[in-house]
Amino acid sequence: MNTATLGARSYSFPKEEHLCRKKLIDELFGRGSSFGLYPLRLVWLPLAEPSVAPPQVLVSVSKRSFKRAVDRNYLKRLLREAYRLNKYRLVEAPGGHRVGQLAIIYSGKEKKPFTLVEKKLISGLERLLAGNATPPAEAASRS
Repeated sequence: MNTATLGARSYSFPKEEHLCRKKLIDELFGRGSSFGLYPLRLVWLPLAEPSVAPPQVLVSVSKRSFKRAVDRNYLKRLLREAYRLNKYRLVEAPGGHRVGQLAIIYSGKEKKPFTLVEKKLISGLERLLAGNATPPAEAASRS
């Protein structure tokens, strides 16, 4: 029997959820808004309507901060795993979420343990859901 029919939570991170197209990445960094939760920086582009579909996600670690590819790949694995285990917070949010694309950038200068990275990512996802990270158009209309 399929676990999806039982209502079980899916912890997968399939290729369709990876943000790979250069045009979409340029749009995300050009029009998106961002906030930092050290050692992470989240950049997101809102949707017009709430959705229950998972957003497309980009994970990045700076080559300037981590010269060795082994270290960058390790941190990217940590970020992907933390997102994979906690993406249900967006997908299962009551009323849906407005995150269309999301970039998770590791901005720290040294490697942090998984528990800290996961904790910061969870608080970032909750901040996105709470609406504290308002998109630029909404922030400008409030002023």
